[in-house]
Amino acid sequence: MPEIIRRSARAILLDGDHLVLIKRTRPGRDPYWVTVGGGVEEADASIEDALHREVYEELGGTIEGPQLVYLITDHLADGIGVQHIFAARLASIDLDARTGTEFHRPERGGYEVVRVPCAPDAIRAVNLMPPQLAEYLIANTDAITSVVAGPSMTSTTSSAAHCGH
Repeated sequence: MPEIIRRSARAILLDGDHLVLIKRTRPGRDPYWVTVGGGVEEADASIEDALHREVYEELGGTIEGPQLVYLITDHLADGIGVQHIFAARLASIDLDARTGTEFHRPERGGYEVVRVPCAPDAIRAVNLMPPQLAEYLIANTDAITSVVAGPSMTSTTSSAAHCGH
């Protein structure tokens, strides 16, 4: 069995009926969009704690109600990477408070926070990476919206069951 050598935590982050994404621009490459998130660090007590830290680093923000909804396996040279994809509501944002070091390194390219309607056509219109996350999100926008909006365990359970359709 391959060893997990990298874990990351990412957020399908909703602000009302819009996804909060980061538009990446890099020299010599077409723009692409990513969800908020990044690598789990040794100091993180859990994968969910890593998610909260990443949201603060990249948005100066906080989230509510994170729910693990999807896993992506990346086959790497020395093992596998696992991306833990959570769905959550944006509770607050203050771009002046973000602390990620990538924002101060011009060689990394641009990081623009954008809002995109949480609808299949709008998601198809952007180059969301990785492609398997884009496909999952396009197929499950209603379920994701329900999971994030539903505070009760009953609505969460029925929405989660719907995700697999």
